[in-house]
Amino acid sequence: MGKSLYDGSPAARALYDEADRILGWSLTKISFEGPETELTQTRICQPALYVHGLAMLAALREKGRVPEVKIALGLSLGEVTALAAAGVFDFATGLKVVAERGRLMQLACEKSTGGMAAVIGEDRPKVEQLCAEFGIQAANFNAPGQIIVSGEKAKVEALVAAAKDRGLKRVMALNVAGAYHSRLMEPARAEFARYLTGVTFNAQKFIVFTNTTGQAVSEPAQIREALIKQVVSSVLWEDCMRSAVAAGATEFYECGPGAVLAGLAKRTDKAWVVKSFAELADIPA
Repeated sequence: MGKSLYDGSPAARALYDEADRILGWSLTKISFEGPETELTQTRICQPALYVHGLAMLAALREKGRVPEVKIALGLSLGEVTALAAAGVFDFATGLKVVAERGRLMQLACEKSTGGMAAVIGEDRPKVEQLCAEFGIQAANFNAPGQIIVSGEKAKVEALVAAAKDRGLKRVMALNVAGAYHSRLMEPARAEFARYLTGVTFNAQKFIVFTNTTGQAVSEPAQIREALIKQVVSSVLWEDCMRSAVAAGATEFYECGPGAVLAGLAKRTDKAWVVKSFAELADIPA
């Protein structure tokens, strides 16, 4: 992940090298060589995604392929990346925030037995009713008919087992390390709140939308509270996308591995224009 950026973009390479120095371990080696079992650990995955996203943006800018940016948004961890892109904090500060977020969330995963499942083809009221019944939470509202639920593993498994009898179209258990964006992340939220008291938040250069409300966030104190709350709250990604379009977004650039966000956008509204950039070859010559 990101090796072509490192090899072909001086701007991207500088960020990866800086990340290795700040973290004190080789993010580049794990990102480029794996093993996947290590890369997907929360404490490593979060910094890896953050650096990759900003390295991709740096490479696009280096090659003059980014029009004027007026809006930024990111899914879950990506919200920190969006804030860094908007100048709320610099690359180094954002990386430290992400590394601490990942460390705390991994600890919370290790201290609990959580699980997640994807509920496909159902509307929000139905899923929220199911969550209340089974004692779990809606973690992600990704797109119409794609909602992720999260909570104690046994309770999530009970929902998956009951899906057919309840007439649900499709419910799939996810292979994850814990119950992200649920109350099982409360220990991480509390410690993250303490950590962020020592972080300076600057005025943003353009609009940023927060996962917690799907609305724009601007005041430093408001941004800090949104990042803290997001650890245990639902990610309102569909709302963020719709709000961005309502605010005037006409074209989205997805900077990250794969094209997951492009897929969610197309599921929400096929008319939206999304360009996905994961490696150097994705940048037009």
